[in-house]
Amino acid sequence: MIPVQGYRGARVAVLGLGRSGLATARALRAGGAEAVCWDDNPGARDRAGADGFDCSDLSAPGAMEGLAALIVSPGIPHLFPAPNPVVAAALAAGVPVDNDIGLFFRSFATRDWDGYDVSPKVVAVTGSNGKSTTSALIHHVLSTTGRRCQLAGNIGRGVLDLEPAEDGEVVVLELSSYQTDLARALTPDIAVFTNLSPDHLDRHGGMGGYFAAKRRLFAEGGPDRAVIGVDEIEGQYLANQLSEGPGDDRVIRVVSGRKPGGAGWEVGARKGFLSEWRKGRQLGAIDLRAIRGLPGAHNHQNACAAYAVARALGLGPRMIEKAFASFTGLPHRSQIVAEANGVTYVNDSKATNVDAAAKALGAFPSIRWICGGLEKEGGLGDLAGHAGAVRKAYVIGREAAGFAMQLKGIEAEVCTTMEQAVARAVEEAEPGDTVLLAPAAASFDQYDSFERRGEDFVTQVRRQTGT
Repeated sequence: MIPVQGYRGARVAVLGLGRSGLATARALRAGGAEAVCWDDNPGARDRAGADGFDCSDLSAPGAMEGLAALIVSPGIPHLFPAPNPVVAAALAAGVPVDNDIGLFFRSFATRDWDGYDVSPKVVAVTGSNGKSTTSALIHHVLSTTGRRCQLAGNIGRGVLDLEPAEDGEVVVLELSSYQTDLARALTPDIAVFTNLSPDHLDRHGGMGGYFAAKRRLFAEGGPDRAVIGVDEIEGQYLANQLSEGPGDDRVIRVVSGRKPGGAGWEVGARKGFLSEWRKGRQLGAIDLRAIRGLPGAHNHQNACAAYAVARALGLGPRMIEKAFASFTGLPHRSQIVAEANGVTYVNDSKATNVDAAAKALGAFPSIRWICGGLEKEGGLGDLAGHAGAVRKAYVIGREAAGFAMQLKGIEAEVCTTMEQAVARAVEEAEPGDTVLLAPAAASFDQYDSFERRGEDFVTQVRRQTGT
């Protein structure tokens, strides 16, 4: 646990008692603060009460009196589409509002570091797609090469549930826009921006607010080095703002589909080959095509970002290549779950938006595509140019018929349930096909998370193929 610094003897409220909220309350207590907790869910309050915390209704009159801060869990809105009433009360009362990420960055460094030979570092990864794979791949590379490291944030443990850093350790954090938007302290040593595509627009008041939330990771703390995906204009703009000129190698640009070059430091992937260029010279190259845990151009982009971070931390190209080869990927992200009768079955349930699904569709030939769910803002129009490898779509979800009607030029069968979609795909698939779950939609019409949706897909595949 990371004891929270700066609130000893103070009363600090914690709103939301899920995984990160309860860890925050414990870390505040470990730092000498009095944590006042609240969650609308009685079960969550019971768990906090059993841990010895005072649970008081923070929406009650006078609840903000005497509070040093309000710490808000990521899922609770603080601005758009409307602030949670407790957050609104804190804003009106002038009570500082923060989250566990802000507390982590103000508490991570301690006086123990004065005796370390190498100061610990924090690598923070944000972006629309690829955050989890990039974060996990960085952690895998560091672990495989013998570097002490921990992984947390939007993946794995809550940040305040980490162990205090040891000499030379690296902490890798995956940070969503919900987390970067509110944190009052953001000071990573290396910050990564993977890419940007429309997502969570209601939460951020539009695309500008969404990008602004991501940009805070770079603008607030001024990382020593930034790894920026520059395929989109937002990434180009961010890289431009952070650099003093084309040759400023504090910014490592990540490119896709073209050969890197130029006067600066670039890492790119083209036709399955990663290459690193610095000041006009190639320094390293890796053939990514045979790495089963990193299929497709989108995962090659993730590999470029992870490679850039590893190089910034002093690892050599051959060490990184060896570590890449043993990476098996993450559940629900281009995860190969079975192979039967010449057919490959891939779980990419995390492809919850159109851009992520488009990238998954570009990663495999001859696809039997399982898609559908709770449609996000903007519709499916952008998928039209990415479905060339799709032989047929099998549509699930409560609004499957309406979803299928948007798949122009694609043969689509309305299946509604995962069981029926997998059954039909298994029945019709031929050797060389890939049965791909890449929903291009949220899961909440039928499942409580994308993980549950992916687990159902895996269960159905294994049951119906006997694998």
